[in-house]
Amino acid sequence: MPDEARTLIVTGASSGIGRALALESIRAGYRAVLVARRKELLEQIARSIHDAGGTCITIAGDVTAPPMATQIVDAAMANFGRIDVVINNAGGGAYGELLAQSDAAIAAQWQLHVAAPLRIARAALAHLIATRGQLVFIGSGVARVPLPHNGAYGLAKAAIRSAAIQLRRELRSRGVGVTYVDPGVVATEFHSSLQIERPPSGAVAPERVARAILAGIRRRRAVINAVRWQTALATFGEWSGTLADPLIIRGFTVRRTEGQRQPAPVEERVILSLSKDEPVEGRFEAALEPVARRMERVKLTSSFLREALVPDTTLELGPLAMRWAGMPNKNERAALREALDALTEGGYLEPAGEETWRVLRAAD
Repeated sequence: MPDEARTLIVTGASSGIGRALALESIRAGYRAVLVARRKELLEQIARSIHDAGGTCITIAGDVTAPPMATQIVDAAMANFGRIDVVINNAGGGAYGELLAQSDAAIAAQWQLHVAAPLRIARAALAHLIATRGQLVFIGSGVARVPLPHNGAYGLAKAAIRSAAIQLRRELRSRGVGVTYVDPGVVATEFHSSLQIERPPSGAVAPERVARAILAGIRRRRAVINAVRWQTALATFGEWSGTLADPLIIRGFTVRRTEGQRQPAPVEERVILSLSKDEPVEGRFEAALEPVARRMERVKLTSSFLREALVPDTTLELGPLAMRWAGMPNKNERAALREALDALTEGGYLEPAGEETWRVLRAAD
């Protein structure tokens, strides 16, 4: 690979569109900086890239953590000496009525889809100016047509769409291209990780979307509609205004898949009693002991759960899973749920609604 080869950063690279972008970008001649929460999946992708003769580095971490932006940019420059494209792809959905979501759930969506991409863009800007590079933001059709029960996801995607337009106009004179992507409905783990039904609009393969994004980057397009007929439908829905409301409510309300596990009624939950004589040390670990092997298999650490136990705060399964695993799969989500149930039985949490708990006390 020549030293002047272009360098691409992609977040959320462990699965779905991000994984496809990682592999397709190498075929297009880029060197890649791959960022995601799931280290094992990143390493698998890196092995595939290296076996094919490509060049990449991986960074495992949560993009919503403020230090990550500088860490990503510094690693790219230290290894490759330049940054040409930054694709802000990391994301995850939310489920529930908007006003039923807590401040924490809404803030989690904002941090993941808006604050983190802007933080990374800010950190990379000087290097992108030097290469006349590009910033790419992955949006969604719900930025145009919000769907009922979609939580704060649609709000966050509408915000990043607006940010992309603003940045495109602000950075044009400095030679930095800004691209907004409407990927359409894609066959990834996005919906299954939330245990919600996929909209009835014909999901496409992530590889198709990745190729459309890379083609748009080559042409420095301001907007990439990866699945044009889906974008056309979303545009029609947006222009239709209130006339489209009955159709959207009837046909596109986000719903749980069948078999979704519901929280047990409060009266059926058994809270372990702790005697005054029982030693404090080890109670937290003892509460997690029934699920310790499951946690070990999915790399869910007790330290992560310990830090989450802030008294008088609320924990929600979706945002907490995103903090831990970025885009959690069904197995990871189920394991986290079992750990929270174990802490409930141990007296650390109490149910506060569907997939929601109130923290009663900190870890011992």
